[in-house]
Amino acid sequence: MLLPQRIMGKGDAAVCQSHGHGHRHGSCRCAATSIERFMQPCLLLLLRRRPAHGYELMRSLEEFGFGGEDLDPGTVYRNLRRLEEEGLVSSRWDTSGGGPARRLYHLTPEGEEMLAAWAEVILHQKSRLELFLEKYREGRLE
Repeated sequence: MLLPQRIMGKGDAAVCQSHGHGHRHGSCRCAATSIERFMQPCLLLLLRRRPAHGYELMRSLEEFGFGGEDLDPGTVYRNLRRLEEEGLVSSRWDTSGGGPARRLYHLTPEGEEMLAAWAEVILHQKSRLELFLEKYREGRLE
């Protein structure tokens, strides 16, 4: 089974939510996370439902809390390209609409495997985060 190798890697920018737009995690000691990496399993899950165009995927990411300044079209398309390079999604040009050709993205069998792996990782991380929050709350009550 394929497993996600990293949650945040070199080149992944994490915007600091505590300090506002334009403030990067690398320049402070806050606890920002990489929203770009979490977008990948969300895209895989959306594509498991049905093939979709990039713009449709951008709108659907709101289901996972992405929106506003967090939802940069460049980030979405970079992730789709990365997923395609890794063989997790495939795309073809769709000319069936009344406008210019658009890419239609599909989940591959490898993408389905990676989605299952991401679900396991997220479940494990959720448990860790819940333990952390429990310990944090205990410390505040003392």
